Amino acid sequence: MLATSATALLLAGAASDRASAQTAVDAITVTARDAAGLLERQPSSTVFGLSKPLLETPRSASFVSAATLDRYGVRTIDDLVEVSPGAFTDSYYGVPGSLALRGTLAENYFRGFKRVENRGTYPTPLPAADRVEIVRGPPTPLYGPGKVGGLLNFSPRSARVEDKYLTRPTGELELTVGGYGLKRAAGQVGLPARLGNVEGGVYAYAEAEDADSFYRGVHPSHQLGQLSAEFDLGGGWSLAFGGMAYRARGYVQTPGWNRLTQALIDDGTYVTGQDTTLTDRDGNGRLTPNEIGPGGLISGYFGFTPSPDPRFILDTGVGTAKLSPRTVFISPRDFSDTDTQTAYADIGRTVGAGALKLQLFYDALDNQRFVSYGFPAAYNGHVTEVRASYTTPFSLGAIKGQGAVGASLRNYRGTAKESFNGGNLSLDRRDLTRGATATDIFDDPFSAEPGGIGLTWETDVRSHWRDAGVFAVTDLEWRGLSLTAGGRYDGYRVTSRDQGTVVFGPTPGRDYTDKTGDWTWSASLSWKAPGGLMPYVTYAEASALELNQAGGVAPSLVMSDSWLSDSLLAEAGVKARLLGDVLTGSLAVYRQARTQLSLNNSVQGTRGRGIELELRWLASRQLSFTFAGALQKTRIKGPDGSFVVIPPAAVGVSGPNGYGGAYALYALSGLVPGDYVNTQVPRSVMSLFAVYTGAARAWGQAGGTLGVTRVSHTQGVIPGAVRLPAYAVVSGSAFLQRGDWRFALNIDNLFDKRFFTPVADVYANVAALPGVGRTWRVALKRGF
Repeated sequence: MLATSATALLLAGAASDRASAQTAVDAITVTARDAAGLLERQPSSTVFGLSKPLLETPRSASFVSAATLDRYGVRTIDDLVEVSPGAFTDSYYGVPGSLALRGTLAENYFRGFKRVENRGTYPTPLPAADRVEIVRGPPTPLYGPGKVGGLLNFSPRSARVEDKYLTRPTGELELTVGGYGLKRAAGQVGLPARLGNVEGGVYAYAEAEDADSFYRGVHPSHQLGQLSAEFDLGGGWSLAFGGMAYRARGYVQTPGWNRLTQALIDDGTYVTGQDTTLTDRDGNGRLTPNEIGPGGLISGYFGFTPSPDPRFILDTGVGTAKLSPRTVFISPRDFSDTDTQTAYADIGRTVGAGALKLQLFYDALDNQRFVSYGFPAAYNGHVTEVRASYTTPFSLGAIKGQGAVGASLRNYRGTAKESFNGGNLSLDRRDLTRGATATDIFDDPFSAEPGGIGLTWETDVRSHWRDAGVFAVTDLEWRGLSLTAGGRYDGYRVTSRDQGTVVFGPTPGRDYTDKTGDWTWSASLSWKAPGGLMPYVTYAEASALELNQAGGVAPSLVMSDSWLSDSLLAEAGVKARLLGDVLTGSLAVYRQARTQLSLNNSVQGTRGRGIELELRWLASRQLSFTFAGALQKTRIKGPDGSFVVIPPAAVGVSGPNGYGGAYALYALSGLVPGDYVNTQVPRSVMSLFAVYTGAARAWGQAGGTLGVTRVSHTQGVIPGAVRLPAYAVVSGSAFLQRGDWRFALNIDNLFDKRFFTPVADVYANVAALPGVGRTWRVALKRGF
């Protein structure tokens, strides 16, 4: 239905163009209409590594400018669903770190370089971006190897605007306050620089934010500083350098609601009660392993109802109560501290009609976290990359083209410490109506216990890998036909060891080393048809590393030779530039196959297919509309060896007789044999927004944005799983501009809609995160 409607709309637009003899709208008029920054102002190299407008690029991709982020009130990657099809992201424990595209986790890039993994570690700081590009599919060969599915490329704010340097100093100061104690300050300044033949500029941006949260007990804060500098040095030389430092505290991971039942989702009826069998004997405020007992609180399910365990039984306060969406799983001991540092430097030289460029990139992550149901972690990783490339236009008779060749070397080293193998954890043990107590807060390795009774780092993975690659890409055009093809070869060397205290599989402390090489390639064919339409087809095969949360490779994967995985994409679509470019859009149909890595390092194959539609219509100088919609279906290829926690009812035990511990499948295939549909990803997600920008008056200018996002239902994957209902959320914003002053108001979830987001990973069948209710914020900005 979505595909039929989209095709009809695009063809109708083309017919309208022909009927009106393709009446052209002057480019200046089109730009004047684009007050919300919906149109791409300059070609992008993000998709293929060659300069080409996204609307002429034969791949599904979206562009989001800083102006669009501001007008739509986009603050986190969760909000990108408003402007990009296929971008629904389930809850990675409430922290929006990485975008999900086409039903799988996407990768984060900074100016075309892949960053260290960020799976719910810290929020990606979108307000610091000049633009973001969302590519659905594998990265260009220039960027390095990566899985199909997608990526988000972050471009920092810069002194270069539409390929020109600033001509005068510019800047802005911003103060924001909002609901739940939000306080935010941001400032930016851009300075032109000219000395003799040297022309360029420097741009600095900083922000600090402190707040409470819709969720009681969560108090996030962060600070960010960013600097970029670009110079044309004369004689064909150019130089760019910069970086970003980010510090976050309090973005704790929470699964939301535990003791998940359909009654809890439907009307908020929560099962209460506590177990008193286990006690905090030493009075330190938490359960240490010696107080829990051998084997922890995980009971494996092997097809028959487990024997009763007194520690699992709720023996006091059993009943029901109504639970507020603001009450989630949290304790005073929960924390998450993150620091990142990113730096880059480019030096370029024009050589004839082409350009030679040498680029350096560095990214580092340090994170320590603890979630009191029993998951501590410490991640430390850093990556360096050197990339050299030569790009040039060329012609072969009537064929016009451009191409790029080059080489890259990427080195990673990091540590991932976690504790869960000992089974000292239970999500359902806490009664959320009572809050955290000493008998449902588990010990962690960050605190020292006398006599060695405390929890240790049960896994301690030290990983080092190197990727040396060569790449080439070309784009050929002839009479409206365009062929874009590229590929790369990567030679890998991986070393990994686990020196934890509870290691399954690999020998603790032993280095596992392997090396191999593999190819990645893609080819696309497009045709600039009459009427402003451009049909295209794309095929890609990719090879990429299986990385953990710190960006390393687990020794068990090296030992089993499963650390490198293949993926493929087949896509067909049509892009449109209609009505003199005031109506633009794209329609894509895809099939993909790729892998995903579970918490217990099980590599699972997935197959996905879907349809995506994106439309942006500048209806007049005052009014614009956008639509982003996707239909998708993702299947997990069985047998699925992932470790998952399941509710007591799934093993034949009532909630009150099982919530004190946890039941688990050591392989999901024990309950869900063969292939199955990933119902945790919604089948359909659609967003429709309108943007109004009033004419400039003597008193100033005003405008607003209003839209709705609808998400279809989701549910867990085991038989009888709880169903999270479909929902529609309305958001809006308004602004008033007077001279250099600007006042802005944003309201998210305008009608305070009650909804739920599925939780990723092992707790997907036993927890759900309540959606954030109505929130507001007002900002006062002063430009100069």
